[in-house]
Amino acid sequence: MAEPLQAVFCRHVRDILLCPSKDAVSRVLAPACTFFSWLTKETKDEEQIGETIEDVGFKATLFQEDLQEKSILTCRLHIKGMTCTSCSLTVESALQSVPGVKRAVVALATEEAEIRYDPKTVTAVQLMHVVEETGFEAMLISTGEDINRIHLKVDGVLDEKLADMVKTSLEALPGVEDATFDITLHKITLSYKTDQTGPRNFIEVMESVGAGRLNASIFPEEQGREMNRRNEIKQYFYSFLWSLLFTIPVFLTSMVFMYIPWTKRGLDKKVVNMLTIGELLRWILSTPVQFVIGRRFYTGAYKALRHGSANMDVLIALGTNTAYFYSVYSVIRAATSKNFMGLDFFETSSMLISFILLGKFLEILAKGKTSEAIAKLMDLAPDTATLLSYDSEGNVVEEREIDSRLIQKNDVIKVMPGGKVASDGFVIWGQSHVNESMITGESQPVAKRKGDNVIGGTVNENGVLHVRVTHVGSESALSQIVGLVESAQMAKAPVQKFADRISKVFVPLVITLALATWLAWFLAGKFNWYSKSWIPSSMDSFQLALQFGISVMVIACPCALGLATPTAVMVATGVGASQGVLIKGGQALESAHKVNCIVFDKTGTLTTGKPVVVRTKLLKTMALPEFYEIVAAAEVNSEHPLAKAIVQYTKNFRGDEENYIRPEVWDFISVTGRGVKATVRNKNVIIGNKTLMIESGVAISDEASEILMESEEMAQTGIIVAINQEVVGIIGISDPLKPGAQEVISLLRSMKVESIMVTGDNWGTAKAIAMEVGIENVVAEAKPEEKAQKVKELQMQGKVVAMVGDGINDSPALVSADVGMAIGAGTDIAIEAADIVLMKSNLEDVITAIDLSRKTLFRIRMNYVWALGYNIIGIPIAAGALFPFTRFRLPPWLAGAAMAASSVSVVCCSLLLRYYRRPKKLDMLQCSEVRVG
Repeated sequence: MAEPLQAVFCRHVRDILLCPSKDAVSRVLAPACTFFSWLTKETKDEEQIGETIEDVGFKATLFQEDLQEKSILTCRLHIKGMTCTSCSLTVESALQSVPGVKRAVVALATEEAEIRYDPKTVTAVQLMHVVEETGFEAMLISTGEDINRIHLKVDGVLDEKLADMVKTSLEALPGVEDATFDITLHKITLSYKTDQTGPRNFIEVMESVGAGRLNASIFPEEQGREMNRRNEIKQYFYSFLWSLLFTIPVFLTSMVFMYIPWTKRGLDKKVVNMLTIGELLRWILSTPVQFVIGRRFYTGAYKALRHGSANMDVLIALGTNTAYFYSVYSVIRAATSKNFMGLDFFETSSMLISFILLGKFLEILAKGKTSEAIAKLMDLAPDTATLLSYDSEGNVVEEREIDSRLIQKNDVIKVMPGGKVASDGFVIWGQSHVNESMITGESQPVAKRKGDNVIGGTVNENGVLHVRVTHVGSESALSQIVGLVESAQMAKAPVQKFADRISKVFVPLVITLALATWLAWFLAGKFNWYSKSWIPSSMDSFQLALQFGISVMVIACPCALGLATPTAVMVATGVGASQGVLIKGGQALESAHKVNCIVFDKTGTLTTGKPVVVRTKLLKTMALPEFYEIVAAAEVNSEHPLAKAIVQYTKNFRGDEENYIRPEVWDFISVTGRGVKATVRNKNVIIGNKTLMIESGVAISDEASEILMESEEMAQTGIIVAINQEVVGIIGISDPLKPGAQEVISLLRSMKVESIMVTGDNWGTAKAIAMEVGIENVVAEAKPEEKAQKVKELQMQGKVVAMVGDGINDSPALVSADVGMAIGAGTDIAIEAADIVLMKSNLEDVITAIDLSRKTLFRIRMNYVWALGYNIIGIPIAAGALFPFTRFRLPPWLAGAAMAASSVSVVCCSLLLRYYRRPKKLDMLQCSEVRVG
């Protein structure tokens, strides 16, 4: 009988404890991995896993904080119906109060919400219900789960029984997490794991179940968020046209025809008592505008008031209803009286609604242009792909063109010259050059051959490639970049808090101000505080006060204030992405404009990061190939760039690379920031800097010290090689400067930004590189924690610090800095830790990021000037401040036009960032680099 898995694992662990050796460790690894795989597969609950481990004799402790952090998901919702900052704050507060929600951000400009939540406490569907309870419509974009979602369209005769059969069949497939069928739209939404199944499998199953009666395909993309935006634009456009159809006659009868004698006589004819034809016509024409076309404002106001908040809809509903119902009162009283001369404001309510609808239509059109950068990124992916099929012997037997969205993991696709790579993967056949500038910013096409990775959306320059797909859907590099930009557009800049604070109290304050205005003018007329000659002959003091009150209420809507920051951030992050600068949100965008000190890493940041061996000095009689064979055998286990340069250089001494057998290595140890130790051919080998040699008790001769000094003076890193505690050679490695590094440091100096270099390299090399680029302040031989400490020291001095780095060792400093900038070609950890990613890996983009930030903050300030300027100037005029001196009154409909114009002007001001161009000095610098090249 086979020994139980747990017993095998325990027995081998006991062997390690009793006699620790490599053999014992290797024996325990296989059963350990198998045991824990079985354990996590059979028991899903953490407590069960802990109990099972304790049952076999070990103690298990659950790290709750790590577990909770891993379980947090990010959900994205599209929210329809928000009109101003008050709406977004209401939804945000409602979501924040839900148990299990860690953070919620609602953006008015994008009409989206991003929620970090614990799926064990609350679900995405429940979050949608919370939004809908606040009075807005919610649509799920993503749940944040590690699965892909796809929408399929089913054509054919479909009844409930067949729909249930299709749904059940799909849910039974391996990897399918969830299936939702909307039988009215003939749409099925599937959540699935890409490594187990894919869309082609779903289509085959659906058509098989339908037995020829059903055809399945990808649901048209227009039905998504873009379609919703188009529908909203159409709704506002047609509402405006219908409103205009009724409003123009109202306007003509009240403001134009009354000054033409023959039309005036016709309109002034009495119908009943003092009720005229003109008043009756205006009542009939304005009623559908008020209650049918303007019903959206009633709905929005009701929903807001029901939840104890007041938004733009409340102000519009109050203003138009006041004008309309006073006019109805005036008309009814005229119809029932023989001496009452009525005065109506029907043109006020209908024209006000018309202008607001026009403003919203223009605003949505303009807001759509703020997200064009994301649309352009998504358009990089090709529509179709050529799928290859193989026989059992590995020969291509079929080529067929498919929708690129039907590509599945491990498919092999064919990419022709001039065609786009349809998905991420690696080359299995062929060689070519691929233009990756649209993703990485690399201007030169990159050579690709068997085994090389390719990125979806890039262009194949020449040669045919066969690519095996590794990432599809949301896992692809292009999708992740789009997701990063979308998240950045969602994130609020700190300056947005200013608008949020104002918006919370603005609407109640405006209503109070409007009532105060009306009361002041009414009392002034009642007690004869001004001359009666001021009032038009057709008005009394009550009607004059009413006009002033409505004008104040309408002109003070805070819509523009809420759009001032998010629209500018949206455009700026999109523009940055198109220029190879990925900005992770408003916080980073705002902080970058304050930066007055930049800390640069050296290797891979100021230099190319691809060091090469340029010099070798042997201090003992030894064949150079033998020397490098020993060194490379030890260094091949290291991930350090200098180690890789040595291993690469060693290949020059080998004949047959494929049949080469590397010497066996024992006891390999990597000392962070120092070097490596290993045993090669029974020799104790130490490779690293002077500090490592001193720590290891290796004596450094005067000759070796002189060689090291010479290397440092030539900006080379001297690597000491000691065998059996004796220095046998020194390797000089040079990492060339990046093109334009000197000019970038000079430009930063002209922008009054201090540059500092902090590196783990030795002092001599660091000073030589710093002198070459023009940096005066240098910190060398710094460990990762020391880099972060240097950043904190600079911050303590009152400086706003940006850190530019590319490696894992730069991550602590990137997090500590006010703004972390990661080189795009750097490590994933550095990119994750940074606030800004320089995709092109060019130092010039540091200046681009700072300059874009400064231009964006200037636009945001201009937006606030526009938004608040309308209110500061408009409210006193609307309240009648100029009336005693000039007899000028701002009609409510004109106040509505001004309010609508404020929102449109703010969005248009933000849109000017679309034409952002980086500083001309950088273009001149690039041109000079090309000439030199």
